[in-house]
Amino acid sequence: MKKLKESLISVAPIVAIVFVLNLTPLINFTTLEMALFLISAVFLIIGIALFNLGADLSMTPMGEHIGSGLTKLKSLALLLGVCFTMGILITVAEPDLTVLANQVSTIMNPKALIFTVGAGVGLLLVISILKIVTRRSLSKILMFFYMMLFAVTAILIESGNSDLIPMGFDSGGVTTGPITVPFIMALGVGIATTIGGKDASENSFGLIALCSVGPILAVLILGCTVSGEMEAYDLSQYVLNYGFIHVIEVFLDTAKEVLIALGLIVAFFVVLQIVVLKLPKKRLIQIAVGIAYTFFGLVIFLSAVKIGFMPIGYKLGNEIAGNKVVAIIFSLVIGMVVVLAEPAVHVLNKQVEEITEGTVSKRSMMIALSIGVGLSICLSIVRIIFDFNILFYLIPGYMISLGLSFFVPGLYTAIAFDSGGVASGPLTSSFILPFAVGVCSSITGGVDSILSNAFGIVAMVAMAPLITIQLLGFRSIISKKISDGIAMKKILSAEDEQIIDFM
Repeated sequence: MKKLKESLISVAPIVAIVFVLNLTPLINFTTLEMALFLISAVFLIIGIALFNLGADLSMTPMGEHIGSGLTKLKSLALLLGVCFTMGILITVAEPDLTVLANQVSTIMNPKALIFTVGAGVGLLLVISILKIVTRRSLSKILMFFYMMLFAVTAILIESGNSDLIPMGFDSGGVTTGPITVPFIMALGVGIATTIGGKDASENSFGLIALCSVGPILAVLILGCTVSGEMEAYDLSQYVLNYGFIHVIEVFLDTAKEVLIALGLIVAFFVVLQIVVLKLPKKRLIQIAVGIAYTFFGLVIFLSAVKIGFMPIGYKLGNEIAGNKVVAIIFSLVIGMVVVLAEPAVHVLNKQVEEITEGTVSKRSMMIALSIGVGLSICLSIVRIIFDFNILFYLIPGYMISLGLSFFVPGLYTAIAFDSGGVASGPLTSSFILPFAVGVCSSITGGVDSILSNAFGIVAMVAMAPLITIQLLGFRSIISKKISDGIAMKKILSAEDEQIIDFM
């Protein structure tokens, strides 16, 4: 019931906004379209609830047990090999990535894209584990990889495939989704706790930050190898189909994809259980039940996205783009609502408040994230309208983020970069991205600029917390220094100077 409540809070604001807009002259949905959208929303709520429950029961315990169990064996090669393999398998099962891959299926083979992203996650997860073991600075490692990332971006521009840049950056945002985040964070906690040390809590963060860079690098490198004319972007996936046969086909195809993806994870975990982990029967039953919940949740969620949410998001953007000012204002509002509705954001806010001992409150975090994500989606729509490169946003944004990392404590940096995956949740890839595609196709009147202009919106959403959380951390440090200075000044300027002898 708790998970149902969380997913209801996530989806309800979007449904309410669509319903209210349908009552205005701006949008004209048919009764049948609204009915299909509402039914899809109900299934989306059920799917997210089952999936989140399953992730809590299976992915998080699996991550902790693999991390702590393999670390205790003191075989670094085995630990790194398992982490690389699990990084690939967990990414393949990620629902947000599947949604993105299906939307660019005419441009790039979805399976090739998913496994490329998985390899990127696996490689950077290995580097993340080495960071924990060797206790290296997260800021310096992030700086190195982002410099490498922009170097590959320059090569991609020279090769004439610059249209793939927004999609490459989007892949980093969607990869760190509801399956990957719990597993990788639990893996980091398991390893850092087993190793111990005074920086154990700080070392447990930052894995998501590094694993977000891997997919971007992998997709951009893959883009450098693409030659010849790319196929036109296919908008047929956004057409509402009411047929019963179509719904059954979507459901069965999705079930097959999810079964294969989760099956690979389960098979590998079974091997680890037999050879290394040897967990008790009770814990294995809990993980098995969690995997069952995850399977049904994923199938219901992905089917609802394909059948109802993506087409409605696309049509909404297509129709509202007729009034550019309204489109910009709406994108700001929808961005603020989406981040408020993400359940994981509330968990993050509570975590930051506890770590900072109340210096950064949940309320200030929520306001900062809401404004940041709202502005990021608003700026993305402005970019579509005025048709300019996303690098004009991303380069300054990442430079500010990386620059701030040298002035705030490492814990703030790790949480900030980890939270990018939290902000760009399921609703971003399933509703906000199709909305942007709809706006772009309406304004340009074609499909040629969709890949270069509409895509990149997920990357913008993922980048917002990097700046806002570090700015809050920077503000808290300055506030503490000022308050300490005032307190010291009062002590030194006290009129009743006394010497107290305790001897």
